[in-house]
Parts: sequence; structure tokens; C-alpha cells
Amino acid sequence: MSEKISYSDKPWLKVYEKMGMATTAEPYPKMPLFGLLDEVVNETPEKQACVYLGNEMTYGDLGLQADKLATALSKKMGVKKGDKIATIIPTSPQFIIADHGILKCGASVVPCSLLHKAADLEYELGEAGVKTVICLEESFDIVNSVREKIGIENIIITSVNDYSADEPALKEVSGAYQLRSLTEEFEPNLPKVDIDPVKDVALLPFTGGSTGIPKGVMLTHYNMVSNVHQMTGAGMGFLKNLKGLSMMLALPFFHQYGHMIMFVGISTGVKMLLLPDARDTDGMIELMKKYRPIMSIGVPTQYMRLVSKDLKGVRSIGVSGSAALPPEVAEEYEKKTKSPLGEGYGLTETSPVTHANMSAFTKMLGKKQAMKVGSIGTPVVDTDVRVIDPETGKDVPIGEVGEMIIHGPQVMLGYWPTSGSGLDDGWLHTGDLVKMDEDGYFYVVDRTKDMINVSGLKVYSRVVDDILFQHPAVEVAGVIGIPDPDRGGSERIKAFIKLKSEYVGKVDADEIKAFCKEKLPAYSVPKFIEFRDDLPLTVTEKIFKRKLREEEIEKMKK
Repeated sequence: MSEKISYSDKPWLKVYEKMGMATTAEPYPKMPLFGLLDEVVNETPEKQACVYLGNEMTYGDLGLQADKLATALSKKMGVKKGDKIATIIPTSPQFIIADHGILKCGASVVPCSLLHKAADLEYELGEAGVKTVICLEESFDIVNSVREKIGIENIIITSVNDYSADEPALKEVSGAYQLRSLTEEFEPNLPKVDIDPVKDVALLPFTGGSTGIPKGVMLTHYNMVSNVHQMTGAGMGFLKNLKGLSMMLALPFFHQYGHMIMFVGISTGVKMLLLPDARDTDGMIELMKKYRPIMSIGVPTQYMRLVSKDLKGVRSIGVSGSAALPPEVAEEYEKKTKSPLGEGYGLTETSPVTHANMSAFTKMLGKKQAMKVGSIGTPVVDTDVRVIDPETGKDVPIGEVGEMIIHGPQVMLGYWPTSGSGLDDGWLHTGDLVKMDEDGYFYVVDRTKDMINVSGLKVYSRVVDDILFQHPAVEVAGVIGIPDPDRGGSERIKAFIKLKSEYVGKVDADEIKAFCKEKLPAYSVPKFIEFRDDLPLTVTEKIFKRKLREEEIEKMKK
């Protein structure tokens, strides 16, 4: 690789120019986050906003419901600027309505996972100082169980089937308000709130659950609006000029990746196809065949399940994020759908999007560019990225592996509750090991915490993961390092594998090891192979490697 190019040269700007894209989206509007929905409502209130369990809603409908909820929160419950309100809601119109109702009061949204246990909720809601919770009926008992411990004053419940074609009759639940009852009771009379987009926190998601104690991430209105504009400026802006388009959104909105894509969908005014269950693969396919979305946004495990199905009649550009996408999955998706599947990258701390593989969009944009399979792409506009030696802090040469650090308008205000915490002079250390090619395309090699040390030799677990995915029998795989009892400071490699159903009982550990020996250095070949019916996943369906490591360490203690 050439030593003449530096990260400050931003070689990715040439990629923008080749594709006819602007090299900046500055200045970014300093506006409240809820203003994105208001703009669409004011311009095209009759435009279809979402399809949800057989029902369709317009942007005018969504805006009206959000305004009514904001009025109820303000007038009935006394919600004011600076308050924190938690939501425990699946991907649905209810999520969108709750989000905007909260924001219009000047409060911050604390999105929580539907899979949280009582201890998780007690920690996150307690840390944030939440007094009001909007949740599913099914989550009421668990929220109510921690109510007195952390001083929750109001619980608002909703049904999965609210705003669906089979909307249920409302029922009273002692100690809770019904979301639909509140929006029926109040007409829009929004509170007057003075919002400083640069300083005021719009979202307070918690992150770090798969690697350590969760931390609240302060994302301002400006962070979020900037990231929306960065994304629409990075290739999806063409959606604004086309009418009647839809976008498949089957990923959880409570995760920052899904949360941001929700705002992108709103900003572009597309029809959002919503599924409350991210694992409902058949439901995804049914919607994709019926509405033929221009784009489908998901996570790697969703695409792994999709490519195992009959996708005849499915045509949709795929976008994957949240975890590493095996190149074989991208190739199979394109083979079956005749549509590219691109990969992006982001972190909760960056709102979250920092990179997008725009080579997946070249056909839509009428440009010719080779698809760079396996790359997370180039940085989105106005994002500075460097790759450094974690020990010295100095830039590594182009093409070499180092830790990625990021600076841009989408980078968080800081970890709750201290502005600037978690940042190094405005730069975020991602903890991801990457390399950049001369064109400015980035490739994630591993997480610093997932890198395995075998007798002083570095083994990148993602590289081994990708090799395992090349075996025709492997459906899901994850590699970890476990302490080597014979060599202090060294680790052994263990692979966990879920086989495709037709290969169960027909493939053994020796075959997997032999396959790896053909493609990997000897020190990178897994020493142990364990076949499982299922592997533990995080709420965003990443392989839960920390949990696997903890299980193995516990076994070694016995």
C-alpha cells in the first residue's frame, strides 16, 4: 500500500465525486428532531406513512396521534422539558407516536429492550431518573415490579395490535393508563417548549450490554438530525423524489440502528413496512412480495434466515448493519433476489451511522462501480475517521490494522450524565479494529475485545467466523478465545456452530477443523468445536460472544 495517502486526505471524497454525490451536507439544520415528521405532515399529510399488521396510516394520522399524546403527557402527567420517559415498545406505529409525543414535551426518550429483565430495567430506568414509562401490556407486570424501587409515577400501556387491522377493545388495567385512551381524551394543544438542538438530549439509549455495564448515551436533537441528513445525503436522498415507494423495516426500533432508520424513513416520506417481530421471516417475505420495497433494512441474522427461504418475487436492495455480514450471505441474497446487499457501520455513540457501502447503490444511481464485498464502505459525509495504534495513539499506515476513531456532527454529547465523557477531544474511540484501502473503503477486522491472543500471535475472530461461514453446512458460527491453562496470557480458539438442518449429524468437528486448516494459518484454526442447536444472541441478534466466554470460564473453574 502507498505511504503517501493519509487519513486526513479523506480518499473517500473521490468516491463521492465519482458517484455524483455532494462532499458535504453542511450546514446541518439546528432543529428539533420531531421537526422531521412535522415537515412531512405539513407538506403531504395524506401520504401513506406505514403499513402495520394489515392497517395503513398516513403521515397526517401519525402526526395527529403524536400531538395528542404530547398534550396528554403535558396536561395530565405534568411532563416537562428535561424529563426522561422510557419506552418498551416493538417496531410499530405506537413507537413512532410515543417517540414524538415525548420529544414534543421537551423530554428525552429512553428506549428499552423488550427482552429486559427486572434487574435491567431497574438499572437503566433508575440511572436515567425515569418517572414515566410507555410499554406493552405484556411488560406492565415487570415495570410495575420495579415501580416503587425507582419511583415510577406513571405507566402507559399499549397492545401490539393497537393501530392494526384487528385493533382490540380497550380494557382497564389497574395502575396504568391506556395509550389510545389518552389520545382519544385530549385534542392537540402542544406545550410551548424552547429546545436547544445542540445541547438538549433527544434520546438516551443505553449501550454496552454485550461487553459490560450499560452506559447511557446522550444523543442531542442536532446529533440525530445531522445523522439523518448525512444518510440521505449518502445515497438515499433519491427517495424524496419518487412517490409511492416503500421501505421494509423489520428491525427493532428500540435499538439505535432501527431508531435512526425510523427517522430516515420519516424524513424521506416513504411508506414504512413495519413488523413487530424481527424474527418473523415469513412475514418479511410476505410484505416484500406484496409491496416490493425499494430497500430492506436489517441485521445479518435476518438475511441469513431470508436466504434460506424461497425468495422468488422478492426484489429489494438490502442494507445490513449492527454486526458483521458474512460475504457468502450477501452473495446468496443477490443471487436469489437479483438485488445487492450492502453493509454499513455505526455505533450507538454515533447516532449511529458513520459508514455506508455505497457500491451497493450504484445500480439505483446509474453509476458504474465495482462492488466491494465485505467492506462497511466509506464514511458518510462530514465524518472524520482515523486508524490508530491503540498503544501509541499514532496513525497506522494505510492498509494496516488499527483501532478506528471517529469525529463528526453525529458523535454523542457524552455518556450520561456528563457532557464530553467517553470522548477524547471530541473523538470517539470505537474499540473496533479496522483497515482502510487506498480508495477510502473500510473493513472491520475485529473488536479489540474479541481479538484472540494465541502465544503472542493475533487472531481476528471475525476472520475465522467468515471462514466458517464458507463451509456449506454452517448456518451460524461464532469464535471466541478462552484462557489457555498451560500458557499464561495465551488463549485457545473455540468455535460454536449451528448447522443447517440438512447437515445435522452429518458433519463432525474433524471436518470443520480440516476445512479451516486449508484456509487459515495453523495458529488460527479452532482447537475446540462445539455444535449447538442455537447460539445466544443479543437484542440486535449479534452473536453474544461475551456470554459464550463467561460460560466457558465458569466451566474451567469447576
